[in-house]
Amino acid sequence: MTDTEIDAATLARLSAAWPERATIRSHMNSLKPPQEYDPLLPDYPVKFLPFAEHPDFVDAPFEKRQAVLTHAWLMYNARVITAEEQIANPTFAKIVHGVFPGSERFEIKQAVQQAHVDETWHTYMHMMAMHHTQEARELRSEPDYPHAVTYRHLAAEQEKVSDRWHRDLLALVWTTVTEVSVNAYLELLSRDQTIQPMHALVPRLHARDEAAHGSVMVEVAKQLYVHMGPHQQKIFEQALPKAVMAFVAQDYRAWPLILEHAGIKKATDIVEDCKRGGSSSLLVRDFSGVERLAREMEIEMESPYDQTKK
Repeated sequence: MTDTEIDAATLARLSAAWPERATIRSHMNSLKPPQEYDPLLPDYPVKFLPFAEHPDFVDAPFEKRQAVLTHAWLMYNARVITAEEQIANPTFAKIVHGVFPGSERFEIKQAVQQAHVDETWHTYMHMMAMHHTQEARELRSEPDYPHAVTYRHLAAEQEKVSDRWHRDLLALVWTTVTEVSVNAYLELLSRDQTIQPMHALVPRLHARDEAAHGSVMVEVAKQLYVHMGPHQQKIFEQALPKAVMAFVAQDYRAWPLILEHAGIKKATDIVEDCKRGGSSSLLVRDFSGVERLAREMEIEMESPYDQTKK
């Protein structure tokens, strides 16, 4: 892959469309408290719980299962916010300020800065969604959630290395995977008709922006990759499947806390049973964004499904 293959026209087109596309301009009023909130409607689709069919969960009282779904929705939003605030935005700032060789082109800086603005807005969207739910459900306390699993994996990989450039490169890989894959995470809820309407609307609005961000990060990653030395490119390639697994994984550290907080008995046993089963270890199962990235960058990458079998 050569520098001439970087599609600057795509970045310019996406940047030109931003003033009309960005949800921060077109849907500012969508975050008002919902006029109607049906307490019987779940806050999160039960089918995405890794223990949805576990007998100890199924047999629990309705109110406790509903409480689990409420906290699952809050955790879903917290995971999005972590991806924006602790993974994507710090990396966007590094790109705009020239930390990575190859980021000097104006088209890159413009598109990435726009994405940075979008992500700050998305954090606000999800923060307000959480607040509305907390008020509607009259929540008095919440579990002490750990950092989201995607970020924990990044931090663990960064702790293994001492060089700043190496840590920055890992953050770039995680940001790239997050930006090209987040639509699959948002689509889990964005069209769901079994949950509170607002809880489908927020991911749907977010996904509108991320459709453009994915294209931006494909072009940016290609541009930065060709300016890396062979050693850095190898690190990028080796980190890519790790970042994918971090993004698609169920957060098995948080689920016991949620179950216990909701008063579900045998919380740890339920989650351990699910982990041993292995069938629900992946929350996100659409890898098309990363597969496109690897294909365009001519990188061979093992399927996440194969990785879970190891």
